[in-house]
Amino acid sequence: MEKLELSHYKTLVAKLPLLKKEIAKVIVGQQEAIDEILISLLASGHCLLEGVPGLAKTLMVKTMSEALHMSFKRIQFTPDLMPGDIVGTEILEEDHETGRKFFKFNQGPIFANVVLADEINRTPPKTQAALLEAMQEKSVTYGGTNYELPGPFLIIATQNPIEQAGTYPLPEAQLDRFLLYIRLNYPSEQEELDVLKGTTGSFKAHINRVLADTEIIELQKLTRQVHISDELLQWINRLVRATRPDGSPSDFVKEWCDWGAGPRAGQALVLCAKARAVLHERFAVIPEDIQTLAYPVIRHRIAMNFRAEAENISTDQVIGQLLRTVKG
Repeated sequence: MEKLELSHYKTLVAKLPLLKKEIAKVIVGQQEAIDEILISLLASGHCLLEGVPGLAKTLMVKTMSEALHMSFKRIQFTPDLMPGDIVGTEILEEDHETGRKFFKFNQGPIFANVVLADEINRTPPKTQAALLEAMQEKSVTYGGTNYELPGPFLIIATQNPIEQAGTYPLPEAQLDRFLLYIRLNYPSEQEELDVLKGTTGSFKAHINRVLADTEIIELQKLTRQVHISDELLQWINRLVRATRPDGSPSDFVKEWCDWGAGPRAGQALVLCAKARAVLHERFAVIPEDIQTLAYPVIRHRIAMNFRAEAENISTDQVIGQLLRTVKG
């Protein structure tokens, strides 16, 4: 990067702590989840957010989009939701001057910078597939015409881990399309007390706009320029390959896993590590970036066998074991 560019990028990167400060006006705690959502945005990916009801998932995403000066749409996924309810439909209109009738494409809620796909596992696979196609292509095709989605474009899908009746779980191949699988935990006792104090009165926080959509696109370009050493790349490669039971150096993996992560996991871990570096105002990846993000990057890309499920061995336990045994 040239000196002028570096100065400009440093100014942009310095706004990221301000962005987190604005979000913290509304959202108490959940710093790890907020960081991971922002990492997904900087890495130009999408994320799956899992948490029980009442943890402010929708509010978190809406607040972030307000601070980013980006358009926001929420889609409530239900069993009767159709693909057209997401991408849009053609409607018949009439030219009042000529009387000629024509079809006009009416854009659906997918045409926004930030889209919250609420309870994605409550809608059938056909509707899920319409969303996943938009995620992958960043465009939709209707009636033979291709429509580009606005940039930057971020989909945050949520799912409830405790209500499984009447759900359509995402297949593993579709889960792999999500850059990060983020898990929201209950707040600490003090955080929950702060929530009770801050949300039951008349005060409403004002969110200042910190970054524009064009600035986010610039930061996404910067993310790809962040330096990562060959040694760290090799470590990521070994780590991902070690998740595969065939040829894994870990007996733990061979015992508990049916199959491991594919090459997309390595790509995701590199990009997310670079994005975390930017979020922490650095221009080079360090081992801590990889250690922290290995969990949300890999946890949905490995499959546990029946024995592991019976004995409550989780994917996070496998990842933790690999981080201890596969040295960088």
